[in-house]
Amino acid sequence: MSKARDEFNLEDLREAADYLANRISSKPKLLIICGTGLGSLADLVENPVSINYEEIPHFPVSTVQGHHGRLVFGTLSHVNVVCMQGRFHYFEGYSVREITKPIRIMKLLGVEGLFITNSAGGLNPQYKVGDVMILKDHFNFLSFGGENPLRGPNDDNFGDRFIPTNKAYNKKLISIARDIAKQVGLKSNCHEGVYAIVSGPNYETVAESRALLMLGVDAVGMSTVPEVIVAKHCGMTVFGFSFITNLCITSYDTDHEPNHGNILDSVESRSVQIQNFVIKMVEASKDLWKSDR
Repeated sequence: MSKARDEFNLEDLREAADYLANRISSKPKLLIICGTGLGSLADLVENPVSINYEEIPHFPVSTVQGHHGRLVFGTLSHVNVVCMQGRFHYFEGYSVREITKPIRIMKLLGVEGLFITNSAGGLNPQYKVGDVMILKDHFNFLSFGGENPLRGPNDDNFGDRFIPTNKAYNKKLISIARDIAKQVGLKSNCHEGVYAIVSGPNYETVAESRALLMLGVDAVGMSTVPEVIVAKHCGMTVFGFSFITNLCITSYDTDHEPNHGNILDSVESRSVQIQNFVIKMVEASKDLWKSDR
């Protein structure tokens, strides 16, 4: 694992971006981050060029099962994309600045949009395992403790010091996603909700799950929010969704316990529908990522 640092170095980011630019023929416009168990999304990419994280200068390395640890460049629905097969988490020991380093590298490559996915625990009592939750907002519990990826000196090469996040998730893309969910057979299994990030790696206690539910949180996980914040800082258009892989425990009168193996199995059970969902989302939004923009 690369050493976590509180500050990013612009020269390091440019070196990584230059390395990638020299390995690919067309620069990507859209970044797709594949959450736990969702790495098969990258298998949809046409004319793929795969680059392992270990090969990229100053790039973090994935350590979690279900995260392959590579970038896949190519096209999807005639859009130049790059998929991250594996992301980085605070619980792995990385700082939030290091977690979000790939977002800034992709910005230097010319990426304009972010599609971000994750596996999450469902808190909303209407949610079931296998459902999809379109992110309409988030709750950043890491930031409550001072762990914000924008903390520290601001680099005006990427964005302004203070940025709004009340519209972090693009409303047009959310509207498109509603329609596409119906097309791929997810109508009754698709929701819009609020995602909360906690540090992990342990799953939530009963008390914690109850508190999150009282705060209006619909699903909880250990990723996504730092990347979204930095993507907004970089001026990217953001769309995100959670795959509900387990239900959070809100009762003491149960013997059930969530585990990582069951989560991976849950993702696999709907992999085809999720893939179709992403393909159609890219196709329906392709005018946003035209190469001449």
